Amino acid sequence: MQTIPTAPPSEFSELARCCVVFLPSDPARTGSFAFWRWDCATPPTVPGGSATELDVVLPAEDGGVEQVRIPAVLLPVHDALPLLTRTRAFPEGHRSVGFWAAACGLALHFLARGLLLPGLSAGDHDAWRVGPLSAQDAELVRELAAAMPPEAHAVPLTAGEPARLPDPERLLRAYLDAVADMLPRSPAASWVTGGPAYATPEPQRLPELRAWADDVAAAHDAGIRLSLRVEVSGLDPAAEQDDGRVRFRAVLQVHGPSGAPDVMDAAGLWSDTGQGHESFGTRARTDALLALRRAARAWPPLTPLLTAAVPDAVGLADDEIAELLGEGSGALAAAGVDVHWPKELSRDLTVYATVGSPDDGRSAPGDAPAPSAFHSAGTSVDFSWGFTLGGRELTRAELGRLAEVKRPLVRLHDGWALVDPQQADHARNLHDRRVAPVEALAAALTGSTEVDGQLVDVRSTGWLERLRERLTDPEPVRAVGPPPGLSATLRDYQLDGLGWLASMTSLGLGCCLADDMGLGKTVTLIALHLYRQTDASSAGPTLVVCPASLIGNWQREIERFAPGVPVRRFHGPGRDLGSVASGEFILTTYGTMRLDAERLAEVPWGLVAADEAQHVKNPYAATSRALRSIGSRTRVALTGTPVENNLTELWAILDWTTPGLLGRLGAFRARYAQPVEGGLDPAAAGRLSKLVRPFLLRRRKSDPGIAPELPPKTESDRHVALTPEQAELYEALARETLDRIAATDAMARRGLIVQLLTGLKQICNHPAQFLKEDEPRLTGRSGKLELLDELLGTILSEGSGVLVFTQYVRMARLLERHLTDRGVPSLLLHGGTPVTAREAMVRRFQEGEVPVFLLSLKAAGTGLNLTRAAHVVHYDRWWNPAVEAQATDRAYRIGQTRPVQVHRLIAEGTLEDRIAEMLARKRELADAVLATGEAALTELTDTELAALVELRGEAR
Repeated sequence: MQTIPTAPPSEFSELARCCVVFLPSDPARTGSFAFWRWDCATPPTVPGGSATELDVVLPAEDGGVEQVRIPAVLLPVHDALPLLTRTRAFPEGHRSVGFWAAACGLALHFLARGLLLPGLSAGDHDAWRVGPLSAQDAELVRELAAAMPPEAHAVPLTAGEPARLPDPERLLRAYLDAVADMLPRSPAASWVTGGPAYATPEPQRLPELRAWADDVAAAHDAGIRLSLRVEVSGLDPAAEQDDGRVRFRAVLQVHGPSGAPDVMDAAGLWSDTGQGHESFGTRARTDALLALRRAARAWPPLTPLLTAAVPDAVGLADDEIAELLGEGSGALAAAGVDVHWPKELSRDLTVYATVGSPDDGRSAPGDAPAPSAFHSAGTSVDFSWGFTLGGRELTRAELGRLAEVKRPLVRLHDGWALVDPQQADHARNLHDRRVAPVEALAAALTGSTEVDGQLVDVRSTGWLERLRERLTDPEPVRAVGPPPGLSATLRDYQLDGLGWLASMTSLGLGCCLADDMGLGKTVTLIALHLYRQTDASSAGPTLVVCPASLIGNWQREIERFAPGVPVRRFHGPGRDLGSVASGEFILTTYGTMRLDAERLAEVPWGLVAADEAQHVKNPYAATSRALRSIGSRTRVALTGTPVENNLTELWAILDWTTPGLLGRLGAFRARYAQPVEGGLDPAAAGRLSKLVRPFLLRRRKSDPGIAPELPPKTESDRHVALTPEQAELYEALARETLDRIAATDAMARRGLIVQLLTGLKQICNHPAQFLKEDEPRLTGRSGKLELLDELLGTILSEGSGVLVFTQYVRMARLLERHLTDRGVPSLLLHGGTPVTAREAMVRRFQEGEVPVFLLSLKAAGTGLNLTRAAHVVHYDRWWNPAVEAQATDRAYRIGQTRPVQVHRLIAEGTLEDRIAEMLARKRELADAVLATGEAALTELTDTELAALVELRGEAR
């Protein structure tokens, strides 16, 4: 089949906002889509498109409608498919685009099931059609057609006749046929068809096939469907066993079109009375035979019916009945033929798993005890198999007898049952086993597990079922008050978080507190430490691993909120772990932990907490491996962004807090990450949510009742034009680098793309940054710098503080120099700033000594409390909206009393404009996981890359 070309979202983002209508043609594959604008403006042109004028029907001022000729862009079906298949990338797209995208999905669904029929178009051209469609398929088409918005069929059938608009269902079917007629035509298709007919894209006129094509079309359009009714004879209800006299046969049933009787036996259709024949239409027998031919291809035991004088029924041997119970029914269903079994015979052998030990009565009904060593290699849980037949439980002995009979019809209890012998034999060979407690818990939470590539339902019992109920209970298991020694008043949501942490850690389970930045994760963790000291079974020292910039903040918070609790830093050249007291806090950095993991692992920690846990999102990094080597009774991750780029990061965090919960990384990627990230399996997203939800507590500032005292936050994009010098540098760099990229190999190409993107962003900031000038003239050369001066003038006149974030330390130094020349006091914090100097800078800014704080986004985007600022300026854009949001939260956090204004500076018409569009889409797709960063852009084609970096509009 033909491949759908990958279309760059940047080329179609504006086109997706237009109205779109499908224009059928003959043959179907030559149809096209017309994109037009409701305001009658000219739509943007795109590769493969052609400008035209179109008659459309629009509302008139008098309340009626009128026909208007407007400019439009035509795209052939083949060129429009990339836009429609990637419409999720355009959440701002017009509703008509959304409709035709759904139609595209339905067409691909039908083709993936092999629903293709050959035929001739009205002009005698070779053409594929979608079909045959079952009743359910036809209903899907009708439901989708009923949802067609007016703009999607606003082109009159005949120019000048607006009252005759295309019927939605007919237009939708024409598009389904267009996709069906296009995709099978590949270079290899002629080897299958034996010639160019039905293989090449070029139209082939074949009038000599008209009679044959009419027969196929009639069968397709008549609505005649078949089904099989399985009957059994010679069965004695009182007999103890089948004595060989039992006979099976499949009776052919015909389902008529709308208005005819629902169903009748084929024998009635061929009866001499003619009544059945007439009620189903004059072509009913021919249509039924054509449908029977398709069914026989799907399941060969029906072949004898094709030569029978009356194709009424066919006898079935035991092996054919067994096949029909298994793969045969599926093959017939794909051909639109349902199978109806005798109601008195039990069917549907079902296999499920039971995990957990039987209740031994030693636990109170409300308790949910976990094994004493939940993660111990020596602890395991029963994993046993259960079986039902027709909803009735089977013992292993009964299952064994079913498998040994080797016949589909078996005596069971006081009745008879139909069982696929192969399925029964496979079920009998399933062996009970023991599994790790965390694996059993994962199966209990999701209600399923994967065995030999198949999902199996899971039921939990005993203590495991009580644990599942406790973890999934929407109400708190128990309320936890402020622990002794806490010198702080916890907000209600912080008390809820403390209760949740206490409950999870008391079970020996790790967890992740993923509250928004500024909601008080630090004080909540301190309260948890104090709470755990009240019980000898959980008491012990706590190790906090955090970025270097936060170690001072942790020490101050502990000394403030838990006075009297010993706390010290294990950091710096003279560090000494020495003897660790039972209730002591030890603070260290990720870098120190990586170097001294062996020494830290020797301490029997009661709790290990990883702050800003996204630092260990790469499970293969040395830091992540070192952290995993440090044992403790329980583990807690603290982060405001559990997922920045993809679900592997979530796996890395939760596999550290609760090892084994999400399985091995490869299996997790296959079962959850790929289906969820690709939007391929909504059920996978649901299973993952069930599994993760008990172990991850996520609260946002915007949630009702979380932080009602927070003032409002206003975010605005401030577009600014490039100066002539910037525009000249931008176009020259883009032109020269694109030429080099086009002539290089794949490995060097990626490096050149990153170099290009970095250089263009630096030019947008200031030419001096890109040119690496030692003593630059700064004023008059950068639109962004001029806008920043204007903003600072207003902000400083109000007496407010401001944070200015940039991802480039060199740009931050240029800004510092510029502000110094203007006499504006400022501070500069970057990755090379020592910890003590950072703390001093934060104190000075918070006390109002300095009004402007310049910060490196990567080094200062997390952990700092800078509520003195009422304004946040993002001088340049990062690739990830979550990273920018974290930086903004340095000011917009608990303790902020003034409204916060966020200003994003964007060089209009440049790469930054396209980045802004990408980030806006990611915010709108809040729960979707999308690849981010420059690495994703290195895989763009040359055309896509050129469109991304092109200088547009007034920026020239």
